[in-house]
Amino acid sequence: MRKLLFESLFRRPFTEQAPSLDDAAVTELATAVGHAARRRLGRSLSIREVDAGSCNGCELEIHALNNAHYDVERFGLRFVASPRHADVLMVTGPVTKNMREALALTYHAVPNPKWVVAIGDCARDGGCFAGSYAVVGGVSEVVPVDLHIPGCPPTPNAILKGLLALLEQADTAAVTP
Repeated sequence: MRKLLFESLFRRPFTEQAPSLDDAAVTELATAVGHAARRRLGRSLSIREVDAGSCNGCELEIHALNNAHYDVERFGLRFVASPRHADVLMVTGPVTKNMREALALTYHAVPNPKWVVAIGDCARDGGCFAGSYAVVGGVSEVVPVDLHIPGCPPTPNAILKGLLALLEQADTAAVTP
């Protein structure tokens, strides 16, 4: 024990350097998402996040969107507690058998127009949990998915880019007859 204590006093920690963030790029991206939401919906974009059985890696990145650095609420993106107030259903993780019915009920509680965004590799096809006795599969096995954002976990910037692509796609689909 004494040896470990002395070694820990002189050894540097095994942590990675934080990635450098471009504040201007984040602000521009979040502003574009906010404007696209107002153009498409006439108001802010409301998001309901559902963890369908993930390892919480994707949730940490989603929660980072609300921290002091990103603060996406100032751009008109808000996370809501009720699916009845949501425009986007953001789902993470492979869908477990225990969450299948809850996810389906949440999907049906979201009013139209609604979009489903699958966050991360596990939400696409079950990821490393695919084939498990407790996993149904990806989100598309239970509800229709409009957008998949790849990554394990995807970065907050990737999530913002995905939301912008979703809103722009929905905007062009509404214009074309």
